[in-house]
Parts: sequence; C-alpha cells; structure tokens
Amino acid sequence: MKRLFLALLLVAPAAHAAPTLSLPPSSARTAEDRSAMGSYALPVGPWVNGRIETVKTEGEVTQTAWRVRDDSVTTMGLLSTLRDQLAREGFDVLFECDTDECGGFDFRFATPCLPEPDMHVDLGDFRFLSAARPNGDAKDYVSLLVSRSADSGYVQMTRVGPALSTALPIAAASFSPRETTPTADALGDQLLARGKVVLGDLSFATGATELGDGRFNSLAALADFLRANPDKTIALVGHTDAEGSLSANVALSRQRAKSVLNRLVSVYGIDPAQLSADGIGFLSPLASNLTPEGRTQNRRVEAMITSTR
Repeated sequence: MKRLFLALLLVAPAAHAAPTLSLPPSSARTAEDRSAMGSYALPVGPWVNGRIETVKTEGEVTQTAWRVRDDSVTTMGLLSTLRDQLAREGFDVLFECDTDECGGFDFRFATPCLPEPDMHVDLGDFRFLSAARPNGDAKDYVSLLVSRSADSGYVQMTRVGPALSTALPIAAASFSPRETTPTADALGDQLLARGKVVLGDLSFATGATELGDGRFNSLAALADFLRANPDKTIALVGHTDAEGSLSANVALSRQRAKSVLNRLVSVYGIDPAQLSADGIGFLSPLASNLTPEGRTQNRRVEAMITSTR
C-alpha cells in the first residue's frame, strides 16, 4: 500500500495526544456531519435475530467520509491499516466484522451511513470496526465503515467524545506574516489537537518551487516544536489550486514541500529523520477553486504529525 499522509483526526482531551489516522495520498474528504451534542448507537455485535447489539454513546458526534481514488486498494487493506493506527493511539477494538459476519444487507441498513455519492457501500464487500479508549471518567468511541467501488475505496469514520471546545484549546489554523511570531507551544497545540497545521506565511514565486528568502514565523515555530519533541515526526504536504493538470500540480506541490524540508534542515538544523515531504496537488482543497480567494487558500504547505519515533 502507498505511503500514508492524509490525516483523519480524532479529537482527544488534553490528557491524550490527539490521534491522527492516515489514508493514502489519493484520498479526499467527501463529506462531514457534526453535532455538538448527540448520541450514537455504536454497533458492538452483528445483526442477529432482527437487531444489532449496540452501546449508547453521547457527546460530540462527527461523521466523516473519504474517497480513496485507487483501484488496487482493498477493504481488508484499508481497515487493517487503520486498525493498527487506532491500537497505537490507545484504542481497544470492541467489534470487527466483514460483510457476511456483520449480517450483510441488514447490518448495513441498520447502521447510520452518509449518503451516496459521498459514501459508497458495496453490499457484497464492506468491513466494520468499533473501538473505544479511556478518557478520564468517560470514553472516546470510534467506528469505521470501509467499502469500495470499481475504482475507489471509501471510508466512513464516526467519532463520539468530548467536544473540541472543551477537550483541548485550538490555536489558529494558519499563521500569516502580519501575526506575531507563533510560539512552539501555539503551533504544537494545533498539531496535537488537529493533527496538522497550515504554514500560512510561506511564499513562493508564481510557478516556482523554491521557498522565498527571509524568516518565516511558522517555520521558526515548527523548528522549535521539533527540537522540543525529538520523538515526533512531521510530514510536509504540498497543495495547489486546481489550475493545470493533476500530474503537474502533484509535482509542483511535492517540490515545494521538499523546499520547506530543506530550509528546516539547512537553516534551523532539524534532524532530517524527523521530516518527510510529499505533495498531492489539488486533491484536498480548503476552499472553492472557482474564486481567486479560494485558489489562494488552496496553495499551501501543511505540517502533519505522522508518527512517534
């Protein structure tokens, strides 16, 4: 399976580092539905005798879907990778099944699912997993529903737990040159809470791959964070707007991410083993590519926590 870079965030309380689950670079988020306070009947057993055994969970409920544009990906491969990542983040599997073991058609339609085309479920090939981990006097819960079509894999994640606003303060999503220099703590809070941060003050000449001259506040803060956390590794991921071909934009975004990596190593003395760089072109926009403002937001480099060494 391809290297993993796109992150799915499970917000955690301050007592835990916020876990990030990763999908292949060909992934794109297709939908998200969030309820600040809700409930979810978490399946912990298959469809038997006209019902599914469930556990009632309450808290902030977030349901997100991703499409993995890769005709070689399998449901087993997707789920096994995500299961391993959950285990590393302290989650225990409560229940896991594939199509027939789950209960086939009946299980699928008794389980809440985002609608087509955002989330596709092949009734002959899907897998499900539910898991939980301690969170003080409560628990964090997550379920994964994985399926595929002829040319893509699909993942739906349902997360139930403390609301983000009460779980861990969030720093700004990006930093601009007009802001005061962000501290390593501020950038670190963003990384730990959301799994990634946009390095919003970087500048590249139009069509160029080399990072501009000067001191960038976000890089200084990221360097401080990495020096203070030598066990953390960061993926630098380049993004573009949607003008031009995908292949050209992927190449451009990858080279820009590598330029940022080189600056962190050469100027700030960061251990190269803590860094990796890649690009995904226009596959993960932050805003509409139909407006100049949206295209500007989409041209960016993000720093993402990928693992702990």
